[in-house]
Amino acid sequence: MKAYTPATLILFALAGTSCGGRQPVEINPKNQPLGPRWNATLSTPASLSGALQIRGQGWMAADEKNSGETRVQAEIANAAPGGAHPWHIHRGQCGSDQGIVGPTDSYKPLKVEGDGRATSTATLPIPLPRTGTFFVNVHASTANMGTIVACGNLAPPAR
Repeated sequence: MKAYTPATLILFALAGTSCGGRQPVEINPKNQPLGPRWNATLSTPASLSGALQIRGQGWMAADEKNSGETRVQAEIANAAPGGAHPWHIHRGQCGSDQGIVGPTDSYKPLKVEGDGRATSTATLPIPLPRTGTFFVNVHASTANMGTIVACGNLAPPAR
């Protein structure tokens, strides 16, 4: 067993309290694409404010294994547990839809867990777009695709 000096023990104690006792955030590199990616912050449209308040994030990036494919992800919170929400990346911006990017069957619904959170990732058989406008749409359900419960414009990667 290694013996520590009193000064080292004080440093360890200060390091633990300087973070408020919280565990450090762990980033799983398998879930985070490398290189440039488009990012979005999702929120419930104003027309549903008060009825719902879903929030989340989304991204699209080149697939690390196949540069001819694009990986996309949507993550939501504060949704009703047990819900299933279809989602897609679209061309255009929230409120100005110009069509879904990639095949619709590539996107698996967001299945909401008991804590109100859901995450879904898809691989699209297209190269990562370099220009244009895109957004993430989260629909109410497969039976109610016309109601958007969360949306976020994707910001292009910094160059």
